[in-house]
Amino acid sequence: MAGTRPIPRPLWKAAALSGMASYLDAGLIVSISVNLAVYRDSYDMGVWMAGAISAIVTGCIAVGSLVGGRLADLFGRRRVYNWDIFCFALGALVITLAPDDITLLVGVLVAGLAAGADLPTSLAVVSDAAPSWARGRLVAFTQVMWMLGITVAIFLGFVLSTTGMTGARFITGQLAVAAIVTWALRSRLKLPDEPPETETGAAPEAISLKGVWTRAALLPMTATFVFYVTWGLGANTFGQFGTYLLVTVSDASQSLATGINLAFIPIGVLLTFAFVRVADSPWRDRLFHVAAVVQILAFVIASLTAGALVGMLVFFVLYQLSNPFAGEANYKVWSQLTLPADTRATTQGLTYALSRGVFAVAAFFTPALADHSPSVLLWTITACMTAAALAGVFIIRVLVPRSARDVPDGADLRVPSTSPAGLPDKEH
Repeated sequence: MAGTRPIPRPLWKAAALSGMASYLDAGLIVSISVNLAVYRDSYDMGVWMAGAISAIVTGCIAVGSLVGGRLADLFGRRRVYNWDIFCFALGALVITLAPDDITLLVGVLVAGLAAGADLPTSLAVVSDAAPSWARGRLVAFTQVMWMLGITVAIFLGFVLSTTGMTGARFITGQLAVAAIVTWALRSRLKLPDEPPETETGAAPEAISLKGVWTRAALLPMTATFVFYVTWGLGANTFGQFGTYLLVTVSDASQSLATGINLAFIPIGVLLTFAFVRVADSPWRDRLFHVAAVVQILAFVIASLTAGALVGMLVFFVLYQLSNPFAGEANYKVWSQLTLPADTRATTQGLTYALSRGVFAVAAFFTPALADHSPSVLLWTITACMTAAALAGVFIIRVLVPRSARDVPDGADLRVPSTSPAGLPDKEH
């Protein structure tokens, strides 16, 4: 079975270094969320500045995804791959050392744009380096890094909750250190620089912007966008407001609400590792059907109980069990499998950017909608999850088989010879 074929260690290294984009993306969002109350008190921050910083994180990641993916396809993915992470390190350092809220805002702008730019670029880089029989597992591994980013930020926030700005600086400082180390390692990593440049240095015709608007690109781009944006509305709502909803809707205490979220993180990490194991096998898409149904059932239970604590506890159990097999990891793998290789960074950057923009707008209205009617909020999310399941089935039944047929016979069916750096030599 293709999914059991061993992957050379250099490719796992490339996947881990690319996965740092997801680690830093998740770590930045959660760190700002964890530290926001500390920033507000230490900088005597007004409510509008606090809201602006929260919104700017998501907005900058959206803009960065749109611009960064396009730049990667125009000027070389490896080049942008290295500059993205370097700029993130600078932004994280500014956040960590910020003496006031204006400086903090500048750091958030730089780090958010860089994190967004690195997401589609890093996925395209690891996909370029991977043979087809290993691409699913290597791309899916970036989702493990995303979970680790959340885990580390929440754990440090919990441990350092009584240390004020010292703890807040440590939480963002570890992101800066991680980015600097990743930049140093990426700079020495030998990867194919796709797409290739012409003799004049100009971008080849294959990656001109008009290539994005062809049927070959539009159909998978639209399908993966529909899946990600509808699934993400539910996931983002509970990612940003899970504790808030447990406290305000379910009448849980702050400590209980925080404890519930912490308790389920190890489950999510372990099951994401399990997804990586099956990401190149037929079980990836078989498990999606089951997980998507369980995920919808979880939201139906939460909706029927109008967010009551018992219903929410059942929801969290079912959601955490199903989410790794019917969520963002699927979107990442499907995007790399179905989007045209020459515009992969641009097209996935578009879907990332548009989705994150929708999430930012939805987040603005979520507290008000939860206060007005928890049932309306929960049933709306249930409908979104149902739409995501239908989009996923279309991708599995139509687009994945079509992309498999488009792969030339014999392509990537063996372990490539390796360069001195241990990475596959590019075949000409």
